[in-house]
Amino acid sequence: MTIQYDLIVIGSGPAGEKAAVKAAYFGKKVAIVEAQALVGGAGVNTGTLPSKTLKESALFFSGKYERGLYGVDKKLEQKTSIEHFFFRQRSVQASVEREVRNNIELHKVDLLHGTAAFVDAHHVSIAGADGTDRVIRGEFILIATGSYPFHPAIIPFDAESIHDSDSILQLNRIPSSMVVVGAGVIGCEYATIFATMGTKVHLVNDRDKIMPFLDGEISAALVEQMRGSGIEILFNVGVKSVTKEQAGVVTTLDSGRKLTTDMFLFAAGRSGNTGKLNCSAAGVNVGKREIVEVDASFRTSAPNIFAAGDVVGFPALAATSMDQGRVAVSHMFGLTDLDDVTRTFPYGIYTVPEVSMVGMTESEAREKRVDACCGVSRYADMHRGRIMGVQDGFLKLVFERTTLQVLGVHIIGPLATELIHYGLLLVQDKKNLNDLLATVFNYPTLHDLYKYAAYDGLGNRAGHKIKK
Repeated sequence: MTIQYDLIVIGSGPAGEKAAVKAAYFGKKVAIVEAQALVGGAGVNTGTLPSKTLKESALFFSGKYERGLYGVDKKLEQKTSIEHFFFRQRSVQASVEREVRNNIELHKVDLLHGTAAFVDAHHVSIAGADGTDRVIRGEFILIATGSYPFHPAIIPFDAESIHDSDSILQLNRIPSSMVVVGAGVIGCEYATIFATMGTKVHLVNDRDKIMPFLDGEISAALVEQMRGSGIEILFNVGVKSVTKEQAGVVTTLDSGRKLTTDMFLFAAGRSGNTGKLNCSAAGVNVGKREIVEVDASFRTSAPNIFAAGDVVGFPALAATSMDQGRVAVSHMFGLTDLDDVTRTFPYGIYTVPEVSMVGMTESEAREKRVDACCGVSRYADMHRGRIMGVQDGFLKLVFERTTLQVLGVHIIGPLATELIHYGLLLVQDKKNLNDLLATVFNYPTLHDLYKYAAYDGLGNRAGHKIKK
């Protein structure tokens, strides 16, 4: 007999897990269908947490931020092995995977392992790894299958020396040199991680900027620091071919230049993981790069089927994916707790150094004909920054000249992804510089960056510098 569910969730990543446990919390009978042996999706196993943990590992083993601060440099007893490098990442991944699994069990959600495919808009077939097949029925269905790395035909991926952003986590050695293709978030993160570990990195980008959504000053500062770390950034150039030869991996650029390196990483795009779902059988429209098309409530073209997370495309962040799943459940069952995903959210980029932002960039404000002004403060001028020994990095405020309303906050430097959340509240709540200046922070802390950037902005607005 076909088992009936109020909700079937396909995928156990951030969107799928949070949607499933929310529906179960409200008394619904829920099943999660997960194709992999591990739960948690890319957020736990191959993407968000692994790469961020590797960044911290690289900083620890390199001693990058502590060199010369205490009169003696930290020295490791032995050369960093690949096992040491991945130790913390694998520990964090395993513990969080158990946490997700326990959360599913705690809420009495049925976890069904196998590959899901639509039979029709209400029925899902599950092909188990053991060759068994079964069909379950859901009043509602949520597609939360995430995304997978895009593979251009010209690149012979082998998961040994030619990698995508998933297989890079299965390295058997730290490479001496590497070509990274793609200067988006993933490419820049891995480029700086491996450069911090001493790998000679060539970052290939077919555009004239890295991460073009960043504020121009932040982007330029990140490029400068990446180059200072020994990364060669090649702008406005693409890849013609990639071959494995005796000397190593040979990357031929369309400029004709050849780069011979120990390893190669392609990090220029991902596609929605919908290839095996048979979406047409359920009447679900799928667009470019296998992205599921949804409306503002995350409903697909099939009225009872919703989708959330990376599989619906932008912004493809774990933080927003969680809320997308929760919002979809609210619309399915008429709940009133959360009916929309906020339009104001921060971006966190875990490069070395970190970058984070919320709200308008300076150029966006100009394009929208906003009379904007900016203020900047630098880590090296903050007393906490001096204690930490931070030489580079700054915070930039973008605000409206007349009302002083904060429109955007942009940070590059250590702990940027933590510091941004006060800026998020400023932008979200439409606070102005006077509200900011009336706030008392612990001293000495890096939050002083906000006050000094505000004073700098007031000085710029008035056409002169004022005493801080």
